[in-house]
Amino acid sequence: MARRPLIQSVDAAETLALNALGWLVADDDLVQSFSSASGAQPEMFAELATSRSFLVSLLEFLTSDDSRVLAFSSAAGVDPMMPVEALRQLQGRAGMNWT
Repeated sequence: MARRPLIQSVDAAETLALNALGWLVADDDLVQSFSSASGAQPEMFAELATSRSFLVSLLEFLTSDDSRVLAFSSAAGVDPMMPVEALRQLQGRAGMNWT
């Protein structure tokens, strides 16, 4: 029997991404790394948090490193697969890889 996804809606994915943003901004090194990777300046994060593409970039940054996923998941008390599932939910069909 197939496992039921942990993130089942866009709202749940956005909520998880916003929680990840809160976790990220508490760490100056992560803020700097994310800012460098995304081009978004920290003072813009609050405004950008309403943008799905920003949340996708945040989750891509988070899920690109296992240690970040595990640190966030531990701090947030969530399953480590939740950030990956949230990313897939926010990407929709555009994020599907057919190869």
